[in-house]
Amino acid sequence: MRTVAVLALPDVVLFDLAIPVQLLGETLRDFGTETDGYRVRVCGLAPGPVRTGSGMPLVTEYGLDELAGADTVVVPGFGGLAEPVPAAVRTALRTVYQRGGRVASICTGAFALAAAGLLDGRRAVTHWAYATLLADRYPAVRVDPDVLYVDEGRVLTSAGLAAGIDLCLHLVRRDLGTAAANHAARRMVVPPHRDGGQAQFIERPVPGRPGDDLAQLRGYLTGALAESHSLASMAARARMSARTLTRRFRAETGLSPTRWLLEQRVQRARELLETTDLPITAVAHRCGFATPLALREQFARRTGTTPGRYREAFGATR
Repeated sequence: MRTVAVLALPDVVLFDLAIPVQLLGETLRDFGTETDGYRVRVCGLAPGPVRTGSGMPLVTEYGLDELAGADTVVVPGFGGLAEPVPAAVRTALRTVYQRGGRVASICTGAFALAAAGLLDGRRAVTHWAYATLLADRYPAVRVDPDVLYVDEGRVLTSAGLAAGIDLCLHLVRRDLGTAAANHAARRMVVPPHRDGGQAQFIERPVPGRPGDDLAQLRGYLTGALAESHSLASMAARARMSARTLTRRFRAETGLSPTRWLLEQRVQRARELLETTDLPITAVAHRCGFATPLALREQFARRTGTTPGRYREAFGATR
């Protein structure tokens, strides 16, 4: 069992706090074996009451010392950003990272990681409304205000509120594989995967009238990943120009058509590597990659590992 400490700082955002507690601690209870999954601990500066942003009462059983034994520490968003992050918190977060642990933040939780120096020289994201403040206060941080989450290895940050769900699903996918992440997503009734590079803003998430969106095209592409699809061929199927397709696609998904298609190919490859014993060459062809090398390059770029090693870690014969 992996231990996750969720650090509730004063004026914690309860929505942000609930995401890792629910997603990591509850939705996976009926998945896998007793040795898979997470043991979640909600911690405050000390055991006892924690002031919340909404005024609802919160009492934690654990304090900062619980971070010492955690594999991952998640810092939800919190208010009171004009006040300095307590020195004890900064030290505890640095200690977690220095001993090889993983730290993550949701929304304004990034300010705590930045105060501890853990975001210096790294890309990071926070809620779009606080991105400028984060960049101004911590100029060593490369703030990207336009994405859902950023994975920098053992340091991860997400945008505000619901983007924390995407981040936690990403953690599950990294730790336990696609099947576990899909299981958690079904329990949460959310999409199983939104790419971290997707924009925080989706201009037109709901079509203006029935049939006005590109869901039919996306459905076709998902079912025909083995085939070759150029921007021109996708535009022709959607009966619009390539420029219009790109603009409409970005408005509905936050990604270009080619980027979205590539993400679907890699996601399908993960599923095949987990659930089948198909040769890597066959996996590549079924997912629309011309060669195993093309699959390897795109797969490693998104997962940090090779298809072969991914199968060793998450395959059905594990």
